[in-house]
Amino acid sequence: MAATAVTLPSSGVPFPVSNTSTSAARRCLLLPSPLPRRALRVVASAAAEAPPKPTPPPTSPSGIVLVDPAEAQRVHRLKAVYDQKVVPLITEEFGYSNVHQVPKLEKIVVNCGLGAEAGNNKGLEAAMKDLANITGQWPVKTKAKKSVASFKIREGNTIGIAVTLRGRIMYNFLDRLINLGLPRTMDFLGVNPNSFDGHGNYSLGLRDQGVFPEIPYEVGGKKNGMDVCIVTSAKTDNEALRLLTLLGMPFSENIKSDVVIRKKRLKRHHFLSKGKGKGGRK
Repeated sequence: MAATAVTLPSSGVPFPVSNTSTSAARRCLLLPSPLPRRALRVVASAAAEAPPKPTPPPTSPSGIVLVDPAEAQRVHRLKAVYDQKVVPLITEEFGYSNVHQVPKLEKIVVNCGLGAEAGNNKGLEAAMKDLANITGQWPVKTKAKKSVASFKIREGNTIGIAVTLRGRIMYNFLDRLINLGLPRTMDFLGVNPNSFDGHGNYSLGLRDQGVFPEIPYEVGGKKNGMDVCIVTSAKTDNEALRLLTLLGMPFSENIKSDVVIRKKRLKRHHFLSKGKGKGGRK
């Protein structure tokens, strides 16, 4: 049989076919035979045993990487320490009969006064961005309740910013405050154990927000301070002091908790004017 040329529909280029037999020419155009069942089973078992590929974290339309839901639901390490170690110790020490009597953290309020920067929109936005980076939550503006002429403040003007932290964000901020912020403070010798308000709430102040790693050291401008108020469910200051101590709060050992700072008693001549007129010293 003479040699014939076969044309594929896709390419359109003819190629010669051997003239051995018609069956051989037909065999050249057949598709490859499917895999046997045993090979399919081996491939399927290998695909099942292969570890799943890690899925990338979800992203928003703006390109910001969002938090994985599994990571967001993970218990913070400071919360785990409270549940596993602090609760049994403080229950045995104070003799609580119910687990609900054990003092716990309710919220942390972070306040930042701006002063002269309150009237500057750029300074206000920069301060809010810095506080949001430190705490992990966007702050709110605090307004003046009364007008004070000596401070050039009118009722309703923005005088500061504040943020209230609860839950996992609260434990995260307290952990970074204890282990990163306070140790980086200049000439730090511990916090004052006498700063309780009598109802189990503790307050402390920082002069510079640059002690947190979220604020770069190279950033210039005015250094803003911040006030931190830790609100607990403790009924007495001793219970709150023991709770914060077990959580790792570095209280100063040089300051005794029973020391009462007395103000200097003013005498009569302190209230008299310096002039020689009526009521003054002669």
